[in-house]
Amino acid sequence: MAEFHRTAHSTWRGNLAKGAGEVSTQSGALKDAKVTFVSRFENGSGSNPEELIAAAHASCYSMALSNDLSQGGHVPEYVSTIATVTLAMGSGGPRVTKIHLATEGKVPGLDAAGFQAAAESAKQNCPISKLLIPGLEECTLEATFVE
Repeated sequence: MAEFHRTAHSTWRGNLAKGAGEVSTQSGALKDAKVTFVSRFENGSGSNPEELIAAAHASCYSMALSNDLSQGGHVPEYVSTIATVTLAMGSGGPRVTKIHLATEGKVPGLDAAGFQAAAESAKQNCPISKLLIPGLEECTLEATFVE
């Protein structure tokens, strides 16, 4: 079995509320992205872990759906996905509770029902879904088929 190892690096300086950090990926696609308390908990500028999880899930899901459709004989013209990650503040501290996937695809030779079935399957079977769904309260999907 082949294994692929990917890395990211983050540094944080100072306390949580006043400190700041950055995160970079091994490939260099993300380099020194700023992360702060404000960017995570107050919608300030910069990135945050939940946004990075959303990016990972959206890209993984789009790839998985495209692969499933292609293996079924329907190569998509495109698949586009937005992942929305919910960070809830509770008595036990912050926790990622929900992810909503909104996907859209244009797939020649397929109908809306076939697209919906493939979209549901990809939601359960993409590697990032398999990682995240067991720890979530909810993972929802909205699939839009483009004629």
